[in-house]
Amino acid sequence: MTRSENGTHIGRRSMLVGIAGSMGVAALPSATAQALPALPEEAALPAETAATKHHKHHPSNWPDPKPYGVADAREDLWPREDNSFVLPLELRPRDKELGRVWMRDTYVNCFVVDGRPLYVATGTTRVPGLTAAGPWNDGIFVWTARSLHGPWKLADTTGIRPGAERGKVWSPEFVGENRPGRTVVAPWQEYWYDDGQFGKRANAWAPELHYFRGKWYIVACMGDHSQKVGSFLLVSEGGVAGPYRLAEGNLDKPFGESFIGGPSFIKPGAYHHIDGGLYSEGSDAWLVLHNNLYAKFRPDMEDIVTTTNLPVFKQTPYTPEPYLEGAYVFKHGGKYYLVHAAWDRTSIDAYGSPRYAYDVGGAGRTQYQYDAIVAVADRFEGPYSERWTAGVGAGHNNFFTDSDGDLWATFFRNPAFGYWADPSRVDDAAVAGVVRLEWTGPKGNRLYVRRQSRSQSQTQSQTQS
Repeated sequence: MTRSENGTHIGRRSMLVGIAGSMGVAALPSATAQALPALPEEAALPAETAATKHHKHHPSNWPDPKPYGVADAREDLWPREDNSFVLPLELRPRDKELGRVWMRDTYVNCFVVDGRPLYVATGTTRVPGLTAAGPWNDGIFVWTARSLHGPWKLADTTGIRPGAERGKVWSPEFVGENRPGRTVVAPWQEYWYDDGQFGKRANAWAPELHYFRGKWYIVACMGDHSQKVGSFLLVSEGGVAGPYRLAEGNLDKPFGESFIGGPSFIKPGAYHHIDGGLYSEGSDAWLVLHNNLYAKFRPDMEDIVTTTNLPVFKQTPYTPEPYLEGAYVFKHGGKYYLVHAAWDRTSIDAYGSPRYAYDVGGAGRTQYQYDAIVAVADRFEGPYSERWTAGVGAGHNNFFTDSDGDLWATFFRNPAFGYWADPSRVDDAAVAGVVRLEWTGPKGNRLYVRRQSRSQSQTQSQTQS
């Protein structure tokens, strides 16, 4: 998890061409890039200063649906043609038939590297011949660009693995690169074969790429089909393309404690906390685990300070609290934003009208959209406010600041269930999408997907408050 004010994160206005260009259509389907001219010193503005310069009058908060836990499903909170687009990622040979990269858990960020902005993208991908990223996939791919609109190129891994597929920075198949004192793939991350139920197994989920204290890190998760399920940290020994090795704290297991959880086919004791990410502030970094845990990294970044009884975020839960995923922390305007993914389930209320809410699963409740819900706090650990719907169908994402100081979120359109699983839409699901965000200012302290009718929503908010 990164903050918008991190010293190595984008916090300046660049002179790059193309960022402010026209938006794409969201509904349609070397360690670093070559050097760019240095940015002028006058461009070094904090992210919130740049955002304020763009928007002198902040939009207002929307009144929250009642009771707490009801979802806001209005189309204004959807990624649309006017506020979002799908990244034009360089295609791999496997992508040619589909014509784009199939991706879940899309992650995009922008960092200052050697005084210049560098955009990175990664996510959960699948192997040819499979319809999902399980029971096995072949690891983690990375793309880089100098502009959010591209060109997006696969990270240049040819100098690390000549002849291997370009852009693949880590995979269980790299186990042969292990050496005494240097582990790339731990035994619990290797491919394995079951008794015939699934066959080949082991999949990596939800990677995040971070540039912290001059070094590249990847936080990712071994998925449900792995020998042990949970989050781990990779450390680059070079640039953004690697080579990466496993952190010392993950040689035997994922981060945190094991517990009973996940699908029935997971071996008892194999399940740990998933969807791990990294939040940094100054010279310190924290591991953020779904859906309410965190832990500080050691100064050497080889492990977390404690592996048992991890601290929890102070949240305002729903009643009852549903299953949440993809916890992410982002700092903007001096506030901490805790993002979760939650299924908006539809049902029929007592009056026969549709009801949209972050309910637990059950009879009569149908998964509709995989939303991004957000809460805000003055401190990293909380207490966090009541949550609000920040983006419909934009769950399991991250927030980031571009080189102009503008705010964005990622989305991928979940193809597993709900709206984007419909046969008429599934071909447009699992994308590397980005959507503009809007901040309601230091009084409202909310982040939303940029709404279409901002002036109308402001009038409505003032009328109802």
